[in-house]
Amino acid sequence: MMMSNDIGIDLGTASILVYIKGKGVVLKEPSVVALDRETNKVITFGEEARLMIGRTPGNIVAVRPLRKGVISDYTVTEKMLKYFINKAVGKRTLRKPRIAVCIPSGATEVERKAVEDATYQAGAREVCIIEEPVAAAIGAGIDISKACGNMIVDIGGGTADIAVISLGGTVVSTSIKTAGDDFDEALVRYMRKKHNLLIGERTAEEIKINIGAAYRRPELVTMEVRGRNLVTGLPKTIVVTSDETLEALREPAMQIVDAVHNVLERTPPELAADIFDRGIVLTGGGSLISGLDALIEEKTGITTMIAEEPLTAVAIGTGKFIEFQHEFAHGGKGAEK
Repeated sequence: MMMSNDIGIDLGTASILVYIKGKGVVLKEPSVVALDRETNKVITFGEEARLMIGRTPGNIVAVRPLRKGVISDYTVTEKMLKYFINKAVGKRTLRKPRIAVCIPSGATEVERKAVEDATYQAGAREVCIIEEPVAAAIGAGIDISKACGNMIVDIGGGTADIAVISLGGTVVSTSIKTAGDDFDEALVRYMRKKHNLLIGERTAEEIKINIGAAYRRPELVTMEVRGRNLVTGLPKTIVVTSDETLEALREPAMQIVDAVHNVLERTPPELAADIFDRGIVLTGGGSLISGLDALIEEKTGITTMIAEEPLTAVAIGTGKFIEFQHEFAHGGKGAEK
């Protein structure tokens, strides 16, 4: 068995990460594709395409083939997967790779099948579909094979997955379509309503990363924001504070807190006790919003911490899952999900 023949892919709404056994995460790019509208040809993928969002001429369009964690444009997703797999694996190995891909825990059979087919088409020998929270838990370094409850909150670009995991599988879970992109949209709406300023999604993302807050920051931070004034129609720059983002992000942040609460309510008491002892672990890019962990902790009363590598946890977990599954196949411990 060659080292580089096992690949884990975190096929996210916002970015795609590829993990190769023995090498770690070898590729992290935005899941954006630039297409030529007239010929339907792909111009470029990833970071180059992301820089084109909101800046393209009429015949070129920059699209995200995945929406809310599921495939919205099948052919483009397949091309994108093929491109990134080839880019990560490099020169063609004789054997096709075994690929594990993760999907949101609430995905339907049809959505699951679409991801599986696209991965086979992109050149996989064997495809293994795993649920995002399970992958996130493995990637965060939690030993999921034990009979002990762990709660994981994975906030991606399109979906937030919340799950209680024990014995290698999900006990209770929920997947909500409120995540990173919704934080961006909330900021766009807020800027339009409060400042009469129209900003693009990339600018909104910059605000979120630099001064976004789900819980009041210890000191106020500000940022200059450029956009178009809706009254005059001219470009304008204003200064935005972190307290304003707190107001803008309150709604999506509370939706995530409510979902966590909902999962806790459905958790069997023994596992709930484990979670109270061990705490809640946050992964995914959305967990990096300042104060989101403090907000969840305040509302649930349970210690909440961010995983060490929140952005790559799912990809690492997806790659390691293949090894984990192998242990089961050879009379290992735990229970196959």
